[in-house]
Amino acid sequence: MKPLITIRRVPKIDFMRWHRPGFVFSGLLTVLTVVLYLTVGLNYGIDFLGGTLVEARTTTGPANLSEMRSKLDALGLGEVSLQEFGGPSDVLIRFAQQPGGDASQMQAVQKIREALGPGIDYRRVEVVGPSVGSELIRAGVLATVLALGAIMVYVWFRFEWQFGVGAMVSTFHDVFTTVGLFAVLQLEFNLTTLAAILTIAGYSINDTVVIYDRMREAMRKHRSMPFRDLINLALNETLARTILTVSTTTLAVLALLFLGGEVLRGFSIALLWGMFIGTYSSLFIAAPLLYYIQPNRRAVTKDAEPASPTPAPAPPPPAKRASR
Repeated sequence: MKPLITIRRVPKIDFMRWHRPGFVFSGLLTVLTVVLYLTVGLNYGIDFLGGTLVEARTTTGPANLSEMRSKLDALGLGEVSLQEFGGPSDVLIRFAQQPGGDASQMQAVQKIREALGPGIDYRRVEVVGPSVGSELIRAGVLATVLALGAIMVYVWFRFEWQFGVGAMVSTFHDVFTTVGLFAVLQLEFNLTTLAAILTIAGYSINDTVVIYDRMREAMRKHRSMPFRDLINLALNETLARTILTVSTTTLAVLALLFLGGEVLRGFSIALLWGMFIGTYSSLFIAAPLLYYIQPNRRAVTKDAEPASPTPAPAPPPPAKRASR
């Protein structure tokens, strides 16, 4: 069976020509992320700050969010957010932690029930305390750090330590700039966002490993080629695969973004950004970094040399005929 899309010619793009502007651009993104995180901060959801989530469904028709919001704002519960998800009758109601512990939280839920009146089916109520939220923050940071460390160790053992450093830096760049995106847009940062960040790390390292594997193959085939040209060759040979992978994955993420509702909005935006920034970092960070910390090409080519075959034993000399 023939593939639906084929790219017959390998392009000859000089990626290394743009690696220094790429380093500068990535450095500016990283600095901007640090500044925004320290000044503006993240818009943490109730998963991290603590609060209450109420899942409700109207039984008399589509939910009127503006009317519901006006009723809830009059209760004095602080910031209350309403989000439509799933069908037009499904609503997520979130409000911040109330002083007085769990009893105050349940009293606030009762006030919401009374304010909204009949005609609403309350399907789920979740209360997250501030101590649980701080534990989730620590667990999320620890999970991200361990994932990045495991990625570096995996690439180190599969290739060499120089490849592990390049993969670690590029993946950290993708994760860090995703956090910066949420600081700029002030999207809600919750456990779903954290899952998206870990997904981005896996997606980015997958693309990087494919490029590194092609670079190792090129080092074995072209032992005298300058390393700069070898990097360009590997990037151009994997460019078709990169474009097709990003294109098909983008279609799926766009479907989540436009059809998944408000609940998956932050998750979809994080994935969409992560795919493009991950592809960019593989081309302009992970591969060019090896130009400055070049791996041991002799060790790579030595691993590729086939073992010398064991010489076959010499055939025995022909037996002499007995003289008569």
